[in-house]
Amino acid sequence: MLDPISINLINCHLLFLVLSDTPIQTSIDGKLVNCPIYTAWSGMLKRCYSKTYQDHRPTYAGCSVAKEWLLFSVFRSWVQSQDYEGKALDKDLLVEGNKVYSPETCCFIDKALNNFLLSNLKTRGEYLLGVTKHGNKFKAQCSNPLTKSRGYLGLFSSEIEAHAAYMKEKRKIAEQLAAMQTDKRIAEAILRRFQC
Repeated sequence: MLDPISINLINCHLLFLVLSDTPIQTSIDGKLVNCPIYTAWSGMLKRCYSKTYQDHRPTYAGCSVAKEWLLFSVFRSWVQSQDYEGKALDKDLLVEGNKVYSPETCCFIDKALNNFLLSNLKTRGEYLLGVTKHGNKFKAQCSNPLTKSRGYLGLFSSEIEAHAAYMKEKRKIAEQLAAMQTDKRIAEAILRRFQC
């Protein structure tokens, strides 16, 4: 079995072939289709070990995969024990700031929750999250993935007040999202992250 240091030296596509010990395609109506679990596994390896990928998405620099998950069949067995269909593999909701993909640190989350967790730090502007300048006031808004709308929360005298309104709304939505989760670990992590 390869260690993570050796993996860094191997072309990503070759790595997928070497470590895959289970069929990864199936035929549906005469067309070859990749196994969705294999797609998640190969994407995870790419995020961790492809320099080209990390050059475009530097937040993945320094990420790694637990040794047991380098074998596709082990990863697949874990995935099949999860509520995964239609969801994305997440490595840092359960353990904020985590850089290791492992059975203890990963979970599957739906698109609405994933979008809710994003802070869009690169595009949000110069003010605190949820705040924009509006004349001589500060406007607070919060996107709600459940209603798919951006809620207007009001105009405030200070940036701090507007941000507080945003955080209050964010916590309210976090409680709703937590209540919808089938995985208790995910619900607890959402509440912890937003201090509900």
